Formats: sequence, structure tokens, C-alpha cells
Amino acid sequence: MAVKNSIADMHAEIIGWRRHLHENPELMFAVHETASFVVERLKEIGVDEITPGIGKTGVVAVIKGRQDSSGRVIGLRADMDALPIYEATGLDYRSKIDGKMHACGHDGHTAMLLGAAKYLSETRNFDGTAVLIFQPAEEGGGGGKEMCDDGMMDRWGIQEVYGLHNTPGIPVGQFAIRSGAILASADEFVITVTGVGGHAAAPHEAVDTTFVAAQIVVSLQSVVARNVNPLHRVVVTVGTFETDSQASNIIAQRVIMKGTVRALDSENRTLVKSRIRTISEDTASAFGATASMEWRNGYPPTINHEIETGYAADAARTVAGDINESVDPIMPAEDFAYMLEERPGAYIFLGNGDSAQCHHPAYDFNDEAIPAGSSWFAELIERRMALGERDLKEQN
Repeated sequence: MAVKNSIADMHAEIIGWRRHLHENPELMFAVHETASFVVERLKEIGVDEITPGIGKTGVVAVIKGRQDSSGRVIGLRADMDALPIYEATGLDYRSKIDGKMHACGHDGHTAMLLGAAKYLSETRNFDGTAVLIFQPAEEGGGGGKEMCDDGMMDRWGIQEVYGLHNTPGIPVGQFAIRSGAILASADEFVITVTGVGGHAAAPHEAVDTTFVAAQIVVSLQSVVARNVNPLHRVVVTVGTFETDSQASNIIAQRVIMKGTVRALDSENRTLVKSRIRTISEDTASAFGATASMEWRNGYPPTINHEIETGYAADAARTVAGDINESVDPIMPAEDFAYMLEERPGAYIFLGNGDSAQCHHPAYDFNDEAIPAGSSWFAELIERRMALGERDLKEQN
């Protein structure tokens, strides 16, 4: 693995940052201590500019290269927030806060970007400007959108933007990427079925919403099986099913179901939304009940831009050798999608090895992946904003 030597030398320091963050997880936009920690490290590193409070609690830092004749500005993003999960790792540096843990590796992402910041600030072997983005609230809060809505892209003149995510199941320090959709959208729906409550011993005098709602759940499985092109990937899942009765001898008046839809393109998002509404309303009507659907738009699909995917892959090959450039897309969602809607860029997977899956209480970010991740961030900046041959000779 061709990680940068100076990044390898600071490996232990970056591990220390990562484990501090792991011990002190914060949720959503309430990442005040995490953001303060990032700011303090950036001050010690000596970046050119630090701006907290972007997208509520995000941090943006700027590092200028030895030259700025290219006028190029590249953004690098890491997420900072944790999850509301009770940790079950038993690690010495496990979470100090019950019910909160870094179960998705954002502690590792933040630490790796800080490592790249230290390297880039010390070397400055590039022609242009690196913008480092430390984002809150990736886990459901849409912090990426908040930072974009706060004018981040225009304020710092960002022209391209890149991010990464650790991935259990891929060998430690290896990379995988694809052009086009790499992660799915994540929309939510709430279906309310209303009938006529009654006594369980007299079902003929009621309209049984439990029965009706069950028919809807079964019928929704036809959306992917019979409405979506079988070459496309879509997920429809009903996650909760709640009646307004807790007794075995009562027919419920109302049932509320909540679910999620995952898709890799906007056409299927629209199709599935329409089919869920029609199936719910018509199935309920057929049995004498009514159904209404509330739809909540979530993160859009994460779509890698073709040319920028090549740039990200080139940097990964320099760091790790052979990489997977046609990895299958996965159906979780990622709010880096909003940044890719505003600027060209790419999102890459970094191997976390044989670990528990993300969002599992036994998950832990693999510290052995740090040199590869930090080196990828730095290599991307140096490759996209390379100094000329004469500049390189002068600096040596």
C-alpha cells in the first residue's frame, strides 16, 4: 500500500483523535464538542481559514497550496455525528455516553480528514485551494443539505467535491467505487387505515382495519415484483404496524403503518410513490375502509459524476494499487448526495475489513484503514491541483 510516508508517521496521532471522538459521540446537529475538537485541531495544524457554524454546526477550513495559478478549488467532506445506539464493543475507548455511539465510523472519517489536513498544511504541494468540510447530521438530519443551503459551495467557490465512507466486508485499506448511482434515495411513508371498530366476537358489525392493513402490506410487495423494471433496484419495506387497540377482543378503529422506499433513480421514486398510494387507497376501499398516505421525501440517490469518479479512482489506485471500479450500488442513503447535486464529484468506499456492519452495536471503525483514507484525501488534492514540474524542482 503506497500511503504517504508522513501520514504513516502520524498514524498514532490520528488514532488518538479518532478514539477521543469515539468516546464522546454526539448526535445530529448537536455536535458542539465534536466541532470544537475539530476547530482546535485545525488551529494546531495551521490551516489558513476556519469557519464554524456552517449548516448550523458544521466546520469549513481552507488550505491554500504553494501556488494558485490554477484557480481550482476542491472540497473534501467528512461527517461528524454518531447514532442513538447502545455500544456493545467492550473496547477500552468505548462510548462514555449511554445510548450514543459512533456505530457508522464517522469518528474515523473526521479523524482521517484531520490527518489529511495536517499533511496538506505542512506540505502544500498543490496549485489551488483545498476546502475541508466537516459536516453534522448525516444520520437523518440532512446536514449536507443544510451546509449547501447555507451557501457553502458559492461562498468558498468549490468546483468539485469528494467524500468517502468506510465499508465492512471490503479488505482494510482497499477502495471501491462506481460511476453513476452508488447509494439509494431514502423516502418514508405513513399509511393510515381507518375503519369501524368493534367487538372481536362480532366482526360483521365492524370494518376490520387490522385485516385491511395486512392486505395492504402484502399487496405492497407487488410494487417491486410487478411494477419496477427487474433490472433496477428498489426496496419497499413496511417497518412498523400499530393499531389503536391493545386488547385481543377489540377490532381496531385505526391502523398506522410506517415504511421506507429506496431507489437509485428519480423515475422509480416517483413510480413507487404513486403505486403505494393507489394500492393503499384502493385496497382499503375494496374492504369498506379508507386509507391515506403521507409521503416524506428523504435523501436523494448519491450519483457519482463520471469524470470525477475517474479522478477519485486514480487517487485510490495510487494509494492502494488495484481497486474495484464497478462495485455494486448499495441501498442505504447518504446526504453527500446533496453536495453532488450542487457540484460534480464522487463518493468512494474504503475497506473496513471483517468488522460488524455499520449501525450495529458491535461495530468499530478499523484504525488500520486510517493511512489509506487520509492518503486518498491528500492524493486527490495533489493530483487534481498538481504543481508544474518546475515548481516541484524548486521546492525540492
